[in-house]
Amino acid sequence: MFYSCAAQPKKTNLLINKDDNSLLWRVSGNGLNKASYLFGTFHLMCKDDIHFSDQLKTTFNSADKVYMEMDMDDPATMLSALLLINMKDGKTLKQLYTAEEYKKVNTFFADTLHMPLNFMEGMKPFFLEALLYPKMMPCKTVSGVEEELMKLAKTDKKEIKGFETMEFQAAIFDSIPYAEQAKELLKSIDSIEINKKQFDTMMNVYKSQRLNEIENLFSKSESGMEAHQDILLNDRNKNWVGQLKNIMKDTGVFVAVGAGHLVGKLGLIALLRKEGYTVEPLMNN
Repeated sequence: MFYSCAAQPKKTNLLINKDDNSLLWRVSGNGLNKASYLFGTFHLMCKDDIHFSDQLKTTFNSADKVYMEMDMDDPATMLSALLLINMKDGKTLKQLYTAEEYKKVNTFFADTLHMPLNFMEGMKPFFLEALLYPKMMPCKTVSGVEEELMKLAKTDKKEIKGFETMEFQAAIFDSIPYAEQAKELLKSIDSIEINKKQFDTMMNVYKSQRLNEIENLFSKSESGMEAHQDILLNDRNKNWVGQLKNIMKDTGVFVAVGAGHLVGKLGLIALLRKEGYTVEPLMNN
């Protein structure tokens, strides 16, 4: 009898947040034997700004597996990125810009980023735009929330899984016309100082965990990608929920994806509730 009692799983009492302003959510009910958790991340930010609450660590430790947008600890993922980073059909940046526009982009990469553009001629503009993000931050040491979670997973010897492959994500970027991507890259270069302020606003909203404001930032985004919200966010959310319905049947998982995927009528929180699950905000101070 002593052995059977000792073998029972230890129940952890978690504190529910007083409102919906949390990046950490518990998924339970609807026949689940074990709770799973959602956590909204920010892909790149100042390393000193990344802190994990005790309650987040507790939920992370209690999960059997960690799911991210991609399997980030698989070397094959990074190898695929190198193979899929270029545009199809031999397209180049010079073909997407006028001579004057190309000169502006080339000068920015050389003088501000200290990167020779000639080595990146064939890269998808969206990938090139990601290289601008560190210039928008008020720090020298940057990291990602997923990157820091991966360190926790390694310490706990937890397996990391991905909802998508690099091939799938590359196909998303291929579906958005390269000319549109190039236009947004040029716009970001022209508006780098404005973008710094917008990035600072995004950081403050993220760190304060105000989900309504996170949703507003996405709905009022001036990135020019509003027309592609379905393929960038909504369709992917629906696909992930379809996967989670099967995954959560057998195991408790910790889901860490961009915070923008949690919010809105077609976000993970709303979609999981629609499927009959109880989704509750947890304290995450």
